[in-house]
Amino acid sequence: MNLQAEKLELMRLILETEIESVVKAIKEMLVGTQTDDAVWRSLPETHREEILEGLKEVEQGMVVDYQKFMMAHR
Repeated sequence: MNLQAEKLELMRLILETEIESVVKAIKEMLVGTQTDDAVWRSLPETHREEILEGLKEVEQGMVVDYQKFMMAHR
């Protein structure tokens, strides 16, 4: 099934449902995703690069335990 057909099927399912929580969840998911993307794009390129670098460091295990850090700097 192509993307356009998938969208139409999703619209049909949404229109047929009477479960309010399902509609709210779908809306939150779609609006939240758009908001996150907009926030990310609004950041300066240097900030985005620093965030991505930080995430890469976390993935590589380059982290310091918060409690140990605080004890060392008190």
